[in-house]
Amino acid sequence: PGDAWHKFANLRLLLAFMYAHPGKKLLFMGGEFGQWSEWDHNKSLDWDLLEHDSHRGVQLLTRDLNRLYRGHAALHRSDADPSGFEWIDCQDVEHNVISFLRRSATEEELVFVYNFSPLPREEYKVGFASSGTYAELLNTDAAVYGGTDVGNAGLVTTVEDPWHGRHHSAQLRLPPLAALVLKRQA
Repeated sequence: PGDAWHKFANLRLLLAFMYAHPGKKLLFMGGEFGQWSEWDHNKSLDWDLLEHDSHRGVQLLTRDLNRLYRGHAALHRSDADPSGFEWIDCQDVEHNVISFLRRSATEEELVFVYNFSPLPREEYKVGFASSGTYAELLNTDAAVYGGTDVGNAGLVTTVEDPWHGRHHSAQLRLPPLAALVLKRQA
């Protein structure tokens, strides 16, 4: 719904949710760059759409989501194992924000935070299990993807302030209609 900006932001948010949520992924032909029309086996994809920044941004995000998926065992090794997924918060209906963890036996967990609202959220508090600095591995609102470039300048540092049943928390700057992927730095 909405204007072109809202449509592309929602698509980027949906793709990031699909890639991070447990289960196998399905990306239909043309979805990787935001083709407007449904795929038709009788004709080629609308590759000319890649002349537009918004479509090229979705294609770059899809590339980066594929790299993230391949590069982090937490996103694929424990798909069928309940220990690979844990909610941080799935009840903030007032702000339309959810957060969860993905983990595997061989990798430290990844933190995913989704803002399903068209409003940015300043100083949004999220609980973290570990103290330290977390790198922003992905921000679907980055300018390169066609977003507004709202984010955390690439890093988030936790403090010892319990939240969401965890010992630490951080104040995040959540972009509108966007997802953040965070990983604790060594």
